[in-house]
Amino acid sequence: MAKKTSFEGRVKRHKRIRKALRGTPERPRLAVFRSLRHLSAQVIDDINGKTICSIHSASKELTGSLGKGNKVEKAEALGKLFGQKIKEAGIERVVFDRGGFLYHGRVKAFADGTREAGVEI
Repeated sequence: MAKKTSFEGRVKRHKRIRKALRGTPERPRLAVFRSLRHLSAQVIDDINGKTICSIHSASKELTGSLGKGNKVEKAEALGKLFGQKIKEAGIERVVFDRGGFLYHGRVKAFADGTREAGVEI
């Protein structure tokens, strides 16, 4: 029997979690993806199938604004910026979809930064 990789475990967790999570127009889903180097997130209304807003740590508009520091500190700064962007879109509450990633490190720091910006998770 072949050994399962951490990627397969994450995909399995993500599928199991997505069965229960649904984003609505009143409370859309905040989906997070973490790669080895970058972090991206988007707010999705699953009922209408629309992405309301998104952010990526490698985008040109954020170059230099995240400052220096380790990846966890940059993830928290990215969360604060995205929280402001969510508030500008008129959204107060979201459902947090960690995408099968463990709620630890950069994923947790991003969620904490979004909460600090005033978005209820």
